[in-house]
Amino acid sequence: MVPRLTMNAKKRWEQTELFPDPPKRPGRGPYDNLPDVRDGLTRIERIVLYVLHRTQEERGGRNVPTAMLYGRVVEYVDISVDELQRVLQRLALDGRTRGN
Repeated sequence: MVPRLTMNAKKRWEQTELFPDPPKRPGRGPYDNLPDVRDGLTRIERIVLYVLHRTQEERGGRNVPTAMLYGRVVEYVDISVDELQRVLQRLALDGRTRGN
């Protein structure tokens, strides 16, 4: 005789084996705001620059709207609109003071 699974055991098995939890949104690490020793960029600033570069290439070198940039950055890291604005301002000021 084959043992029958109780409803609770069957439900738990289905939830864990057949239907795994969806992947979680990218979180924030404890070192996200720590500047890198190589160039002084934080992880978030580096992600913003990377996404900005890729999006500019896709658009043929044209400017990238902030809303589009935000939508793509959120795929990599959990960030608010205000925080993205602060990062963009900081990167723009750094570029002017470094003479780039």
